[in-house]
Amino acid sequence: MPDITSVVNTLDERRPYIELKQANKSGELACDNTSIAGSMSQRACVYSGARVALNPVTDAVHLVHGPIGCASYTWDIRGSLSNDKETFRTSFSTDMKELDVVFGGEKKLSKSIDEIVELYKPPVIFVYSTCIVGIIGDDLEAICKEANERVGIPVIPVQSEGFKGTKSDGYKAACNALMQIIGTKEPEITSEYRINIFGDYNVAGDVWLVKPLFEKMGIQVITSMTGDATVDTISKSHGAHLNLVQCSGSMTYLAKWMKKEYGIPFKKVSYFGIEDIAIALRTTAEFFGSEEMMRIAEDIIEKETKRIMPEIQAIRKRVQGKTAAIYMGGAAKALTLIKGFRELGMEVVIIGTQTGKRDDYKQISYQVKDGTVIVDDANPLELADLLVNQKADLMVAGVKERFLAYKLGVSFCDFNHDRVIEFEGYDGFVNFARELDISINSPVWKYVGSKLGDSSSGSTETKNTIKSAEQNTAESNKDVGERSNMHDINLITVQESVA
Repeated sequence: MPDITSVVNTLDERRPYIELKQANKSGELACDNTSIAGSMSQRACVYSGARVALNPVTDAVHLVHGPIGCASYTWDIRGSLSNDKETFRTSFSTDMKELDVVFGGEKKLSKSIDEIVELYKPPVIFVYSTCIVGIIGDDLEAICKEANERVGIPVIPVQSEGFKGTKSDGYKAACNALMQIIGTKEPEITSEYRINIFGDYNVAGDVWLVKPLFEKMGIQVITSMTGDATVDTISKSHGAHLNLVQCSGSMTYLAKWMKKEYGIPFKKVSYFGIEDIAIALRTTAEFFGSEEMMRIAEDIIEKETKRIMPEIQAIRKRVQGKTAAIYMGGAAKALTLIKGFRELGMEVVIIGTQTGKRDDYKQISYQVKDGTVIVDDANPLELADLLVNQKADLMVAGVKERFLAYKLGVSFCDFNHDRVIEFEGYDGFVNFARELDISINSPVWKYVGSKLGDSSSGSTETKNTIKSAEQNTAESNKDVGERSNMHDINLITVQESVA
């Protein structure tokens, strides 16, 4: 790992969390800690972590025990799609008020569960605890146990008080809830080769581009957790021979539990990018030791790669040499994106995560070039400074970073929950390449400039750089007067907007 270097102007306590990779230097990035007080984090809370991991279970009721805002701001948080039930798209909350905080919300929670069962008859109810529930001490576990016996369906507590840890603790809370369902039904066997897909949330329909590849190889996919999963398929997931884990941050905990409980091994894979898809298919075929399966996998890899390469090569010519910044919730997506950008001829100059572990950052450091900034749990001002210093042409991140990039005149690609286009599988990678091409080469950047100046010289130089870009653009468009309505953008404006 690189030596610790002062990369941006930030709190002294934050400096160990930001590094510039340099050759022949050794050090370790600080990570996997709670966020530093006084430094606004982009990280989500425990409750949010549990919500994003568990919410895609399509036929479950997700009941949030807390103020209405906790449910509202996480309503349909994953952008997951379903091919059948869509109960998960309805937001349920106990809507706690002042009197509930003073006298307790247990009776209100019990009444809410009874109403939901009467109206929806769901196969399971997940009950999430929020910060206020942890503060006033409602006994979520006892209420759920009592309700379980009363209504005759599983009512499972998700212990996810927002303040009691990090987003990673929320993932564990979601996995603990899933453990209550797994193994409660026997699976229908249709193949001698069976897998579960872990850590894919079917955002925009990703799973629907991946699952058929395994089925062509003669493999039965029992369930995908939790994207497009039902309570029924989850309950039968113990019938698999292998668990394939994509989002390692959220699902490795569950995979380790299934290995211990049911003897099912797991392998970490990715379905994004030409190289990683091929690795996922080959890894699976090698695990089962079937020559016929390996032959089919190689046939899929060859035909699908050949099919999409003409368009990938055409786009590569338009984006080659551009620089990218990656800021993801987990390290698995960050790592696989490095390969994806490499396949498109782009260079990663910033890479960071909200929940990366020490081993994750070691792998990231091996994958990126010298001069790349590696950052853990960054705040908006740090990200803004890094985008300017590293002269990124594109940022790929989630919705919280979208407007930060736009205000700096940097093109943006949403790789997180809010996208509506599949990015996994072969066609998904073509979609991703198209998205980058459209964003990077959008005419709008002619007006604001896709690069800001080096902020090490201060905001004055940054402003001058922008002004120069604006002058160039204005000159090129003076005949039509297209600059008349454009706003001036500088780093100070961005800092004020995110503060």
